[in-house]
Amino acid sequence: MSSKAIQNQRNTLAIATGDSVHPFAPRLMKVGVFTAALQELTPRVVRDADPDRAIEDWISYAVDLDVRHIQLSAALHPSQADVPPEAMLDPVANTLDLRSPFDRARAQRVQSALHANGVAVSDIGYFDNLLHADPEVRRRKHDFMRRVFDAAVLLGVDAVCGFVGRNMGHSLDQNLVDFEEHFVPLLREARDRGLTFCIEQCPMPGWSVDDSFYNNIVYTPGTWIALHRICERHRVGDQFRIYYDPSHAVLQGQDTRSIFQLLKDEGYPFLIRGFHVKGQVINARGIAQWGYGGQSMQRGDWGNNGQPSPRAADQAHAWKKQTAIAEHELPGTARHDPLAYLQNRTVDWLDHQLAARELLELDVANTHLVIEHEYPKARVQDRERLKPILRGSIAFVRAIDEAAAAMYALQREVLAGQGITVQGIGREPFRS
Repeated sequence: MSSKAIQNQRNTLAIATGDSVHPFAPRLMKVGVFTAALQELTPRVVRDADPDRAIEDWISYAVDLDVRHIQLSAALHPSQADVPPEAMLDPVANTLDLRSPFDRARAQRVQSALHANGVAVSDIGYFDNLLHADPEVRRRKHDFMRRVFDAAVLLGVDAVCGFVGRNMGHSLDQNLVDFEEHFVPLLREARDRGLTFCIEQCPMPGWSVDDSFYNNIVYTPGTWIALHRICERHRVGDQFRIYYDPSHAVLQGQDTRSIFQLLKDEGYPFLIRGFHVKGQVINARGIAQWGYGGQSMQRGDWGNNGQPSPRAADQAHAWKKQTAIAEHELPGTARHDPLAYLQNRTVDWLDHQLAARELLELDVANTHLVIEHEYPKARVQDRERLKPILRGSIAFVRAIDEAAAAMYALQREVLAGQGITVQGIGREPFRS
């Protein structure tokens, strides 16, 4: 053996036995499910009389689904809501019933069920318009959110999830003022309770029967950054975070990797705290007909008199701004379609999980992946029929995260630690 070969062998041995060797130790995220996936798991007649029964039943169902975390859905009771369920694309569930305050006795009952079943609450979700133009309606929603805050504290949960919303009577620029005036005080109250407020970035196009597509002002990274700067001025920047949902990115022609890269480039990779894993499949024919603004006329939400229809079921047609061009995906239910991934017509789940690890500032082991089920064709409200559907999606999400964790650990830690290059190029941000 030549002296050069001997030296190369020694170098290889030194690398293999030295301090630069990084163990293969993939870190997984926490997979959970949003309890709105089955709104009537507990019949209304039962849970109205015994509100916390709905939570107990969902805890038991989570065990059946082989998942150990739930995002608890809270909503105004149908008897108190300002928007009828029939006007919604996907009505949320009041699994957490807060008609009466959630006190220590209720919290102890829920915690006992959680402990007995080995299940934990990731956070509490209440998705509503907290910038509503009507001061009295807005006050009721804020009061309800404060009850959500208090319930989170009693359950030992450190985050809530929801929307900011929009004052429909104001421009988007004016809504920055509305945010500062009406939402920042809620963030102060969250801070006082040790909570983080995580915002899902759905644009909520169907919330308005007019031509407005962006009715939740936290819909894209440009607005996240603008709002966070307002929060920083009021010393509540740490309370404002994003619960990223890739379905809404696809709806707006965006892809996860580019969004995460932009956040990193702008100095905001810390903004995303958790994930709703819900997909979107773009209808190419619908795009050809209407474009990304969705159906803009002849939807059926307006009457012949030039005024919005007073019927809630008619107002639901405003959602054709979305449904004419896209359909929600329960993770794992859309076909594997590499071309669609590159064209941002559906979610590339593996790259989604890789990009999160590569570009964001995450405590991976304490980051939640919450399955949010809104795939219309599989939206069955039957416990036994839905169980294998959700189990399959949960298994898919878990497997994708395991694959991404393995790739990241192998490429970015094990190989990088030994100076070995990674093969290929991979998906690139900002590339069309």
